Amino acid sequence: MEFANYFPIWNKLTPAQQERLSNAVTQTKFSAGSIVHNGSMDCMGLIVVYTGQLRAYILSDEGREITIYRLFDHDICLFSASCIMRNIQFDIIIEAEKDTMVWVIPPKLFAQLMEESAVVANYANELMSSRFSEVMWLMEQVMWKRFDQRLAEFLIQESNLEGSTVLKLTHEKIANHLGTAREVVTRMLRYFQSEGMVKLTRGAVELTDVKRLQTLQ
Repeated sequence: MEFANYFPIWNKLTPAQQERLSNAVTQTKFSAGSIVHNGSMDCMGLIVVYTGQLRAYILSDEGREITIYRLFDHDICLFSASCIMRNIQFDIIIEAEKDTMVWVIPPKLFAQLMEESAVVANYANELMSSRFSEVMWLMEQVMWKRFDQRLAEFLIQESNLEGSTVLKLTHEKIANHLGTAREVVTRMLRYFQSEGMVKLTRGAVELTDVKRLQTLQ
């Protein structure tokens, strides 16, 4: 089963556990822009990314978004099975940034495996710790880094991710990633453009001086 290659602790499970998992796991496709998981009341199960790209973000009471992490091939998201985590509830929303295929492990089954297997329980704790580390890193960025530094870093990361210096991103989309207002992004991008670091066109940002942007990080 191909799923075995995407689940890191597969070989540490018993044959009976592997069979139960094989019989229960389902594969689902999400189109770019669709919502995969919507808050703590949505307990779809453990997500294992087969192909594609997902974005996990939180939403403020005012409706402002901020990206907390992304998921790529082989990545696993535990927060999409929030009902199995005692006393921990996160209103995290997960959307497909690109057409994405995932495997879903039912929450009830994963909870059973955690109870009967120390290996599975430890792995779940590792996943949780990893995601918390990303959230803490994000908080440090928001609290201590100037916005021009955060924006420059985001643009460079996006360029590396897409393999291009031309990014098909609106100012609103960038604002959603960085947890700020579109107007703030627009002002800073215009400043970057006046300094020759980017070129702005409708629905896109071209990085024209990557080295200069890197000095801002």
